[in-house]
Amino acid sequence: MATVDLSEYGEGFTADPYPYYAKLRESGPVHHVRTSLGAEVWLIVGHAEARAALADPRLSKSSSTAGYRMLDEAVIGPYLLVLDPPDHTRLRGLVAREFTGRRVQALRPRVQALTDQLLDAMAPAGHADLVDALAFPLPITVICELLGVPAADRDTFRAWSREIVAPRRADEENAAVHALGDYLDELIEDKRCAGPTDDLLSGLLHTRLEDGDRLSAAELRAMAYLLLVAGHETTVNLIANGVRALLAHPDQLAALRADFGLLDGAVEEMLRFDGPVETGTARFAREPVPVGDTVIPQGATVLVGLGAGDRDPDRFPDPDRFDIRRDTAGHLAFGHGIHYCLGAPLARLEGRIAIRALLERFPSLTLDPSAGPLDWLPGLLMRGVRRLPVRW
Repeated sequence: MATVDLSEYGEGFTADPYPYYAKLRESGPVHHVRTSLGAEVWLIVGHAEARAALADPRLSKSSSTAGYRMLDEAVIGPYLLVLDPPDHTRLRGLVAREFTGRRVQALRPRVQALTDQLLDAMAPAGHADLVDALAFPLPITVICELLGVPAADRDTFRAWSREIVAPRRADEENAAVHALGDYLDELIEDKRCAGPTDDLLSGLLHTRLEDGDRLSAAELRAMAYLLLVAGHETTVNLIANGVRALLAHPDQLAALRADFGLLDGAVEEMLRFDGPVETGTARFAREPVPVGDTVIPQGATVLVGLGAGDRDPDRFPDPDRFDIRRDTAGHLAFGHGIHYCLGAPLARLEGRIAIRALLERFPSLTLDPSAGPLDWLPGLLMRGVRRLPVRW
């Protein structure tokens, strides 16, 4: 099979990868590709094949399967997204004791209050960058309050996080990972000395299972890293991508404004149509793995195209049509299987509250026509824009 060089697609692929994925899918559900950073991987673009791969134990999450370690794992330590059972099972069980559905639902009043405060601050100007004004500050404040991260550190953390999930240069990514690791060590030590409090990080620090099992210092740092980064980056893009989709489809926007009973389904369609994570984090073939008529070789790196799969017409008819009444069951925006996103309920809660409040507060909301072209996040991991200028 010939290698497809994705970098040859240029900026058009970054801005709108879905036509390119559709073209690839015409000739098969999996392709050997070269990324813009020069890595050669196998990319799955079919929905059924992607869903199967996400739950396939032959595809390990540990890069040691391929004979190396990912940068963040080497610096921060092993976290849920780079572990297989039984280690993954154990760590997920420990965090699940603290990051419960009840704790998430208890955040609803605080999420609403924060959203209202942010919209109050936006209102007088008549225009804003929606990412800076709402889509970023809401989830970063929520996850930092949930974990117990000081408010004064959040802007610094944002810069580190963005370089980690959408790196522009390898040296900047390396520096951000090391800086965040050092920061988390200091934060955890401060909490250890302060004694138990009601935030999630303190809970993880002191939680024990019945058999006495608890998180080690390295595991706690790695868990905090994952929850902080994944706990806000996905929601930033859920809100910004969702609003952008609504504003680009006035009929759907009007339908939602007329009946907010459609909101839950609308958010699921936003996730399917242009979700916040374009491809899942890397997997590694423990053995040869057949996908369609192709066999992925042992030791190969595999990327599962979440966005590509969610535009597969075999699963979602007329997939490029944005339809908030669509049956979106089975979409892959939060993954599938044992690595299904732990924070999905929180992301959904924040997305629903933020988008409804924004539409109610600003009935004339529109994209700012004078803002120029959108600045898309680079790479295959996150799907979103750095800025989303709007007016009302």
